[in-house]
Amino acid sequence: MGEEKRGFFARLKAGLAKTRENIVRGIDAVFSGFSAIDDDFYEELEEILIMGDIGVNATTAIIGRLKNQVRELHIKEPSECKQLLIDGIKEQMRVDETAYDFEKEQSVIMVIGVNGVGKTTSVGKLAGKLKENGRNVLIAAADTFRAAAGDQLAEWARRADVPMIGGIEGADPASVVYDAVNAAKARHVDVLLVDTAGRLHNKKNLMEELRKMNRIIDKEYPNAHRENLIVLDGTTGQNALVQAKEFGQVADLTGIILTKMDGTAKGGIAVAIQSELNVPVKYIGVGETIEDLQKFNSDEFVNALFDIREE
Repeated sequence: MGEEKRGFFARLKAGLAKTRENIVRGIDAVFSGFSAIDDDFYEELEEILIMGDIGVNATTAIIGRLKNQVRELHIKEPSECKQLLIDGIKEQMRVDETAYDFEKEQSVIMVIGVNGVGKTTSVGKLAGKLKENGRNVLIAAADTFRAAAGDQLAEWARRADVPMIGGIEGADPASVVYDAVNAAKARHVDVLLVDTAGRLHNKKNLMEELRKMNRIIDKEYPNAHRENLIVLDGTTGQNALVQAKEFGQVADLTGIILTKMDGTAKGGIAVAIQSELNVPVKYIGVGETIEDLQKFNSDEFVNALFDIREE
């Protein structure tokens, strides 16, 4: 584990302290409080996971897997299946290796989500990360409704040393995307990152706007690898799920950036979202700096949650 990774793991572990209180303490109580593995034991575990925001879908899968393994391995002691439960949660959140193909290919990444979730910041951090990895990056500032969005993004672009197109308040977002796509092609850009508006006067307009941008990219840049990453705020719990479902109706979501995971008790939502939407969590954020956004790793996340030492 590199220095940066180790620092991130420590911050993630600290950030998940409230979630740990919320979930792990309850799980430990079940393992120490039951002397036999019976229906009551499973029911208690199930309740703790659901109450911990892990969601019905994921919980059912995790408990189902646990029951099968207990049967197959003839396990009698509750304490013996704690590790199996932990492994089951990890399994539920595995991210496929192909999830990051866009880093190697010519790609357009549209970053979507409601205002206030850390969308613009995530675009800036992602630009910095990709640039550090030797990629040629261009940012399109297509959130032209929020006065400060363009300025904020310009500051991130400057920090990441990445060029930016757009950022003029009141401009037509679709035309910003059109210009950016053509600039990306002309300049042989590896990754075009598009920041989008989080709110228009009504939802219908916002969704139509996203559809329009997607159509322009389809038409102008048909060979580009496409990513639609939705930024969700970990502190909003179940509400994040509702937002993702709404955006999923207009954009084919390919990944989730989960922000503000430091200090939320609702960290279990990371498991629920992945399972409910069938969309992987690709990045997780625990703070303000570029290093505080990292690729999501289910082993690390669950180890941090259960406070298991990483080797």
